[in-house]
Amino acid sequence: MSNLRSESRCFAFALGIWLPFAAANAAEVDARVLAHAQSGGEVDVLLVLAEQSRPLLPLSPQAGSRAYRRALVDALRARADHTQRDVRAWLNARGIEHHDFWIANLIQARVAATSLAELATRDELVRIDPNPVIALQRPLVQSAPASTLGVAWGVAKIEAPQLWAAGYTGQGVVIGGEDTGYQWNHPALKPHYRGWNGLIADHNHNWHDAIHDSVGNPCNNDAAAPCDDDGHGTHTAGTFIGDDGAGNQIGVAPGARWIGCRNMDQGNGTPARYIECMQWMLAPTDLAGNNANPDLAPDIVSNSWGCPASEGCATGLEIQGAVDTLVDAGIFYVVAAGNDGSACATILDAPAIYDAGFVVGATTSGDALASFSSRGPVVGSALIRPDASAPGVSVTSSYPFNTYQILSGTSMAAPHVAGAAALLISAFPALKGRPREIASILRQAAATQGVTDPIVQSCGGTSRSRWPNNMIGSGRIDVWNAYRDIILIDGFDD
Repeated sequence: MSNLRSESRCFAFALGIWLPFAAANAAEVDARVLAHAQSGGEVDVLLVLAEQSRPLLPLSPQAGSRAYRRALVDALRARADHTQRDVRAWLNARGIEHHDFWIANLIQARVAATSLAELATRDELVRIDPNPVIALQRPLVQSAPASTLGVAWGVAKIEAPQLWAAGYTGQGVVIGGEDTGYQWNHPALKPHYRGWNGLIADHNHNWHDAIHDSVGNPCNNDAAAPCDDDGHGTHTAGTFIGDDGAGNQIGVAPGARWIGCRNMDQGNGTPARYIECMQWMLAPTDLAGNNANPDLAPDIVSNSWGCPASEGCATGLEIQGAVDTLVDAGIFYVVAAGNDGSACATILDAPAIYDAGFVVGATTSGDALASFSSRGPVVGSALIRPDASAPGVSVTSSYPFNTYQILSGTSMAAPHVAGAAALLISAFPALKGRPREIASILRQAAATQGVTDPIVQSCGGTSRSRWPNNMIGSGRIDVWNAYRDIILIDGFDD
């Protein structure tokens, strides 16, 4: 900490400004912020409020997930309104562009060096962090598949069709996606979009665009309808929910409904964009950003992106706080492990490094762990990661425009788990709002027979003969096993 402050102070003097780091109430300014300010112009920053503790709620989680979620959102918004009031007024008085967040108590703003110096003296702030642009870790693209696919191999591998045959396809469940956007009217996605009633589309509370300042983006800014400027998001959504009714059964939970938020500009995210989508998922708004309604939050959120420490996600706990809040609010939060394998300790990036999310590695059609799949352990955590693995090699799914594509990556594995969770909730509605229980069930039911890491490893002291391990986790997801395990649990309240 002292080295960072010393470095920051040197940058401040180079700028010809004074940042009073010696003062007890001074905000700590990240050295990268000061380095950028030195080059002139405005700096995109996150103003982190000193008050970060979770507000006390009048209800316990046992009060019911919806009631608890409403109380949580009200408390978080009240905290932000109270603690951010004077900083917002200061920014408004100077005409400084800013975006306020309540899920994590912070403000994103673009400030000049002189404003940065003044902000650093405010005792409401504890840190001023960067808000850098972060590139998506690209999946491997393979040749396009045939037009009629039948049941996708990954869907069959995790035994989703057995749940369908039992009458459970995800009905009554909503899956949220945070990604590059979505071609909502793709034949495999449109029938399952919550904003489509079969006749007309209503994107209010069903879609949010966190891209506000892009230049030359084909979806433009603040898109009023779901749009995918990359293809990655459309592919992931197809895996958790897609079915065109014409033989392309690419999705695990075709009876569920989906909503979406675009948190990347042609594959480039920022911490603020990620947080904005998380906040919207907790309390979806209309297209104008008003009328936030936590009752319309999804049951599951699927995430196939990462925020590397080297690019801005090691400066604080803002994103972690948002993830923790979503899970506390009863949302099952699925994240991709990353594609930095095959070495150990390669689960490196938020949100996969956080305990609250369900972290997913990638396997092949032969149940071998993919060489690219990131391995644990996560530095500083005693937990085994990934939680489990799922099909992620040569996965066929929907792609713009009205086509299908084969991709490989843990990005493709994570939505298999999101869909599996939807099937379990549809079969056992009492699981809704109980993400930690869902995680435990999926881990315990994961297949281990024949599932292997072809590389002889012992990551974090866990060999491939021990379950769970830091390569594959608890095994490869098997939702039919999970369903049967629940049936056998005496006294489970369904």
